[in-house]
Formats: sequence, C-alpha cells, structure tokens
Amino acid sequence: AAPTTYEMGIYDAAGKRVAGFRGTGHAGMNSVHWDGRDDAGHRAQPGVYWYRLASGGATATRNVVLLR
Repeated sequence: AAPTTYEMGIYDAAGKRVAGFRGTGHAGMNSVHWDGRDDAGHRAQPGVYWYRLASGGATATRNVVLLR
C-alpha cells in the first residue's frame, strides 16, 4: 500500500496549539515522538495536553499527560 500523509497537533488545556508534526506513514501502527517542547523549542509545562491526528480523511483526538 502507498504511504499516506498525516498531520498531528498538540494543544494545551486552553486549546492553544503547542506543537505540530507532519509526515508520511503506511497503514497500521506508527509512532511520533514528542520531546515535550513547543514549536519554538521551549520546554512545555507538565500537565494534560490533547493531540489531534488527521490522516486519510479521518481524525482522532486523545489526551496525553506530560510529566517531568
């Protein structure tokens, strides 16, 4: 199968975008590593964040906890 593109954004509790990723992957399990930094390279504060993943016309939103 041909690779598909994806876009993932990480948002804080207020809905502000903190970081984002774009890439390509094949159907099935894939992974994206977030190092806890925002798009400007600053360390994000510990807490609850939300990520939104969009790929192939589908989207998913889940929460993630950043611990230090």
